Amino acid sequence: MASRVVSILKRFSFTYTLNISIAGLSQAYSSALAGRQDADLDPYPFKPRLTFRPDGTFKITVFSDLHYGENPWDTWGPQQDANSTQLMNTVLEDEKPDYVVLNGDLITGENTFRQNSTTLIDEIVAPLNRLRIPFSSTHGNHDNEPNITHAEEIKREQLVAPLSYTRVAPAWADGEGYGPGTYWVPVYTRNTDRAPSLILWFFDSRGGFSEGANSTALPDWVDESVADWITLTVSHMNAAWGPAEQVARGSLVFVHIPPHAVQALQPGLNSTQDPGLNADLLGEGSTQATSDPTNNGKDQPYWDAVNAQIKNLHGVISGHGAFLLVLVCIYTGTKLNMHTHVEDHGNEWCKREPTKNVIFCFDKHSGYGGYSSAGWGHGVRNVVFRSPNPSVGPETWIRMQDGETHARIIMDDSYN
Repeated sequence: MASRVVSILKRFSFTYTLNISIAGLSQAYSSALAGRQDADLDPYPFKPRLTFRPDGTFKITVFSDLHYGENPWDTWGPQQDANSTQLMNTVLEDEKPDYVVLNGDLITGENTFRQNSTTLIDEIVAPLNRLRIPFSSTHGNHDNEPNITHAEEIKREQLVAPLSYTRVAPAWADGEGYGPGTYWVPVYTRNTDRAPSLILWFFDSRGGFSEGANSTALPDWVDESVADWITLTVSHMNAAWGPAEQVARGSLVFVHIPPHAVQALQPGLNSTQDPGLNADLLGEGSTQATSDPTNNGKDQPYWDAVNAQIKNLHGVISGHGAFLLVLVCIYTGTKLNMHTHVEDHGNEWCKREPTKNVIFCFDKHSGYGGYSSAGWGHGVRNVVFRSPNPSVGPETWIRMQDGETHARIIMDDSYN
């Protein structure tokens, strides 16, 4: 315990005296954090505060796996992008969410051209800009490819979308690597409140391939350093606002590639109790750290930290998913490279993960890019917080482009 705390403190360049007793570590840890409260706990000083509605609700609409940029060299690809934009316009105008999450694989980076890949972000965020809806993004394995990186997408989004709340992690928590998109967003009950009543957490699960002609496969899990970042961040919040359990502060997690623990859930699904499309078998590469058997379990530090440190956690929501081998051509500007990918768009179910007692939900495949199958359709996952009090679980369901809804559950202690 002592060595772990010292390590975290050193990373933040805090002055720390080693000749204190173990009993005094917690006090020293809190004192060291106090000097960074203002900078860390007000991450959006120049953006509007996110708040619950006067009736105590807060609605999030989640678009996942939009896959813009496929086949830009023919008419099929741009038409898929136009179809995805139409879906976004239809859903946003109907649902009128308070917040939107773009939960990974915004762009099919292996199909795009290096010189203009990031301009696809302009097209993706245009409906959000037009309707002035605040939003955040996570990024997926297809957003790290020879022609695009997570960091490049984030930089472009921050440039062209005034109401983007996406940001990057500290350098030591992979903020300067291939998984920079780890951060949190506060939501307040009222605009004048000192402390938020809800924290939206966003984690970067990396994956894909490095940029350039000589690209190599990247780790497909949340970097283990993020576990320390979670510990530090939660401690900072608790010191400033009080422990989440005592002050009724809730949380919800978004990450593109599901944690590996989810893979064990599928055989026990009950279509009545765990509603939603279950059309893709989870297998190698469908969850974090499973593409290469030698990496199995490397997302465990992150998964342990999420569930041990983040209290009043309503659930974890992911895209990506099950096993399908797809052969894709990657155009780097000078030559075509061939890669295989493991991907999924055929799952939209929820289930409680028993080892951590946390609810997990798949998103709905939103984009017309990326593979699909007859009858799957396209849509979104809605999440509605019915109260700022975390004892009242949010309601979530799938909404299709034509307005049909299904797979409705309440994310509370009574589920599963």
